[in-house]
Amino acid sequence: MDSERKVPKSRLGRLARLAAVGAKAGAGRLIGRSSETQVIDTAQVLGTLRGLAAKAGQMAAYVDGMVPEEHKGAYESGMRSLLKAAPRSSAVDIRKTLVEELKAPIDQVFMEWNDEPIASASIGQVHLARLQDGREVAVKVQHPGIANAVESDLNNLGLIEGALALSPARKFDPKALFQEVRDRFREELDYSLEGARQTSFRDFHAGDPTIRIPEVFHEFTTGRVLTSEFVRGIDFDEACKASDEEKRAWAETLWRFVYRGNLVAGRFNADPHPGNYLFGENGVVTFLDFGCVSELDEGRRVRALAMHRAILKGDDKTFYSLARELMDTKEGSAHEERVFRQFTDIYRPLKESPYRITRSYASSLLQQMRDLNKESRQSKESEYRPLPKGILFFNRLQFGFYSVLARLDVEVDYAEVERAFLEGAS
Repeated sequence: MDSERKVPKSRLGRLARLAAVGAKAGAGRLIGRSSETQVIDTAQVLGTLRGLAAKAGQMAAYVDGMVPEEHKGAYESGMRSLLKAAPRSSAVDIRKTLVEELKAPIDQVFMEWNDEPIASASIGQVHLARLQDGREVAVKVQHPGIANAVESDLNNLGLIEGALALSPARKFDPKALFQEVRDRFREELDYSLEGARQTSFRDFHAGDPTIRIPEVFHEFTTGRVLTSEFVRGIDFDEACKASDEEKRAWAETLWRFVYRGNLVAGRFNADPHPGNYLFGENGVVTFLDFGCVSELDEGRRVRALAMHRAILKGDDKTFYSLARELMDTKEGSAHEERVFRQFTDIYRPLKESPYRITRSYASSLLQQMRDLNKESRQSKESEYRPLPKGILFFNRLQFGFYSVLARLDVEVDYAEVERAFLEGAS
């Protein structure tokens, strides 16, 4: 697809496309046909819609447990073009955006500019260029009209929010939940904010020789254009074919990036998409895309840090006490017991380290979350407390991250990785 004009931007237009896919899939189930065609159609529609619809499609392609196992292969095949190169905006539209944002002709900003994008995603696409001083850069340019498409998707969430407010599920506090979703995804439209966050992560991890984060050129970065250092490396599919030794080193780097950021810096990148990593020698991983970042308040960060230390010491009493505080559960309730069971399973890679994270294990965690939500809807309202702020996107990180590690499919001493970076952490 070459033109942004083909992407529906109106609220009703986008909702109609999604509804049509749902109706087709439902009809396929009713008449007992194989739904392989339906899942491929779903993948293609989600990719074409871009925005939040495309993000949902991306997550379903790599997070184990979101698509039934019998259809996983067909769905991943249907989404492959989205994961590698989503629908592209035209060169004319991209050049127009660049001139509007950078306030100068393209040849005055760049010595070289390539109209053919090297990557395309749900919100923007990336072009290779060279600054006037000769440095190679990756320039991410927002798809024209994508802000309207995303806003339409966010407004459509209001239909779901309103329905939940009138149902027994109102105890989940849908208003707060959906406002958090809106806030995070609106932030993804601001590339200047993303550039600032990328620089912050780069500064924090500067002393780690295996964590690489591209330098941002802020003078060529605006709300719709992000210019950063161009880096090379092998992609995730190639990394998964490497030796166990290489994959183990990369898994250690990935774990350190995620949990050192969470527990020490109090921030996390909530989009662990496989396309956001490039892999190099000696365990080096380059991290891309900092559009969806959440922060832990200091109280939660301190509790999370103490909880991880309790796990490493085998102190279950402290572990469960801190889990109760983090999730704000009602002591002694059935809901609390279910939360404790899930926390125990989620942290198995630490509690039983060295540990091999598998796709079946990652899938079981998501199913357990679904069961927990179902049981919570059926429980007494007095037993349940709404999810703490930030947990929604932390779950997105947790399940997605484990699915990435599952595809590396290697045993790692995650506990030793944590002991190394938690020593001396305040």
